[in-house]
Amino acid sequence: MADHSPGKKVFVTRVIPATGIDLLKNEGFEVSIWPHDRPIPPDELINEGKKANAVLSISTDGIDRNFLQACKHLDILSQFSAGYDNIDVAEATKLKIPLGYAPGAMSEATADIAFGLMISVSRKFFYMHKTIIDGKWSHFRPMAHLGFELRGKTLGIFGLGRIGLAMAKRCRGAYDMPVLYTNRKPNAEAEKTVQAKKVSFDELLKQSDIVSVHCALSDETRGIFNKAAFSKMKPSSVFINTSRGPVHNEEDLVDALRSGIIWGAGLDVTNPEPMKRDSPLLQMENVAVLPHIGSATLEARSEMSRMAATNIIEFYRGNKIPNCINPEVMS
Repeated sequence: MADHSPGKKVFVTRVIPATGIDLLKNEGFEVSIWPHDRPIPPDELINEGKKANAVLSISTDGIDRNFLQACKHLDILSQFSAGYDNIDVAEATKLKIPLGYAPGAMSEATADIAFGLMISVSRKFFYMHKTIIDGKWSHFRPMAHLGFELRGKTLGIFGLGRIGLAMAKRCRGAYDMPVLYTNRKPNAEAEKTVQAKKVSFDELLKQSDIVSVHCALSDETRGIFNKAAFSKMKPSSVFINTSRGPVHNEEDLVDALRSGIIWGAGLDVTNPEPMKRDSPLLQMENVAVLPHIGSATLEARSEMSRMAATNIIEFYRGNKIPNCINPEVMS
């Protein structure tokens, strides 16, 4: 464990809310921040990492083997995110670099986005807004652009953790939606609070009217929502993804929507990211797309900043990292 002493250098890879920065400075850390409104290039990330004792990263930084080998001297790396698929965890663990992260900070904010996308798709909000801009709002047409109501529809949660449960509570409370879920382990809290029922992946696809994805990105989940998965969903169903874009195959999703295999989709994450402006998804009537803004509230981002900084502070104080990805390094 590293000693806590003034002058330890922390490099922050992007401008983040001052909450965490102020905490670090008040503890005597020397903080430097990448000042530009663009991602830090890999070579610059390595250069800055070499000058630091600790790095506070964001989820789009490439914390890969090259970076970790070049900066193996780092005492700790703490991430401004709940996800960490951008980090080579195995390599960091091998090099005995502890990794912190910020789980739970954005659960409510991201659940709001999933819930909002579900409503937006079911009533075609985004497309109908475009008709006004395009001058197509003319007269009342009783059978045009009809959506559907959500009350009593079945919600299927793929990956029932903090965010998935927050989404389930919204759907259960607002629309009395039965909740199914697919998870590695049973979620006793969800089964008690929203009467969630654990089912197989196939059953989730077949029975759900809304399939909402809240899993981590891993080898197991990468591309799991593909042609085969969409073909098992109801023709009237909606696919929602607020987790990570690579969880779904975007070409297969486009085909499923075009051919009527599923009814609609709401995405806060895309594959690739950023989405190209000529993506056919952006022109579809039953689709709503946002530019990965799940955690974009002042409250969530401030809490992410606080948690990421606190991991570093508590590490140097000699305690365990409050939220550690690879706790075996600490032992």
